[in-house]
Amino acid sequence: MKIPMGQSLSGFSAGCTRSTGFSQGRVVRVDEPGFAECNGFFYRETPPEGFTEPFHVKICQRYNKEPRFATLYSTEDKTPLYSAFKYTKPAQSREESWLVEPQIDDAESDLDEMKHEADIGGSVNNLGANQALASDYADSGYERGQLNPSSLNEDDFQIATYTLTNAVPMTPSASKNWHRDVKNIIEQALAPHCENKDSLYLIAGSVPSKVRVKDKISVPQLLWLAACCSAPETWSVGLVKQMNDESHMEELAIGELEKQFPTEVNLFKSNCGEGKQSQGKIEAILQTINQLQSTEPILPAVTTFGYSASTPGPDQTAEEEQGEGSLLKRVAGLIALPFTKLLRIVFSIVREVVRYTFYFLWYVVKQFSNIIVGGFSSLWNGAMSYIKEISLVLLNIPRDMGQVAANIIKGFAQIVYHVVSLTCRILSIPVRLFFHIASFPYYTLGAIPVVIKDIAVGIGSTFSLIIDATAALLSGSTSLATHIVKRIIPKVSSDD
Repeated sequence: MKIPMGQSLSGFSAGCTRSTGFSQGRVVRVDEPGFAECNGFFYRETPPEGFTEPFHVKICQRYNKEPRFATLYSTEDKTPLYSAFKYTKPAQSREESWLVEPQIDDAESDLDEMKHEADIGGSVNNLGANQALASDYADSGYERGQLNPSSLNEDDFQIATYTLTNAVPMTPSASKNWHRDVKNIIEQALAPHCENKDSLYLIAGSVPSKVRVKDKISVPQLLWLAACCSAPETWSVGLVKQMNDESHMEELAIGELEKQFPTEVNLFKSNCGEGKQSQGKIEAILQTINQLQSTEPILPAVTTFGYSASTPGPDQTAEEEQGEGSLLKRVAGLIALPFTKLLRIVFSIVREVVRYTFYFLWYVVKQFSNIIVGGFSSLWNGAMSYIKEISLVLLNIPRDMGQVAANIIKGFAQIVYHVVSLTCRILSIPVRLFFHIASFPYYTLGAIPVVIKDIAVGIGSTFSLIIDATAALLSGSTSLATHIVKRIIPKVSSDD
């Protein structure tokens, strides 16, 4: 999404809630689930998947504080991608009163509600940078065509549809046919087959093209309508209107409709109950749509965008006369219906043959291009890999040579070291022996005085020991003799 310089999406969303009595296009913040309070306009409250571009803006279209419908807006194409709504009640279109959203272009603007472009003046910076303006349509040959038609809504719901975020460029005839077809198909084919109107989920959208109005607003490549009824019986149907074919809308299954988009999308969660849909309802709806498109509408169409699907008179008599004419036309249309359907089938077959032939040729060209591109790519990758490996080898040669030279020098140094070490060890044996032999006399002669001294000390100690032993023996003998004498003498004295 294109946002003014320095602004974030959250800032862009601030202040977008409008006051009572104004159309309130609240930009949904990125942290809010889906379309916030407008999730109720989607089947199982799940918006379509696959619309993920950063310039896609979710808008909950509100009026008088109530959600009226939801819009996904492209700030790059300046057009809505789709509007999701529910069928309320057909009503006569009011006078057109188009509004713009100041906050989309200037998040800092003090205008916190939708305004007429003429009432804004210079109070909004970059007005029109991210959205279409009424002045962009002036003298362009295009009208503001509503995706959610005002004629399908009443009261506040209708007023809310007059916002440029719900409009795409259409030629006057395309706008007239689109709104007539959508109104009649929803009123007479879709709504009658979904008894619970609140269970009828409608999404109308456009696929932008590269054609621009005043180099700004993208003109739709095609318009589409998707419907899903969830109760009491489940069914879904899709319709496509090519802008170069203003006469008819082509009915498609939802899966086929999704293939019309440039990216993969999923319009309804679980494909609107796929596998449980009522085929009888779908066939009845398709038959009614075929009848509507092969004849003029039964009821007079209401004025839309200043153009009418038919030309109703100003009084009741004119309407009755037109009703009778429409009845005759319908009878004629029913008679011509088989031929019309046959022509449509033939046209569809031819169109599909041409389309699939083009797809086949495109596939062949694409595959051939892929083979050529793949071959060149493989050759280029192989050459680059070979050059890369050769370059690495050449760059590694000096390094490897340096490592080899360093290893040679290191090995030579180790050899010299071991030779010198071994030589020293061999030479160290006789040197040590010589020193031992030379020192023997010194140690031997030096030990003689010590030995003699030790012998003398030993001899002296021996004589001293002998003398001491003799003295001790004599002393002991004397003591013993004295003791014996003392024992004997007193006994002799006693006998006398």
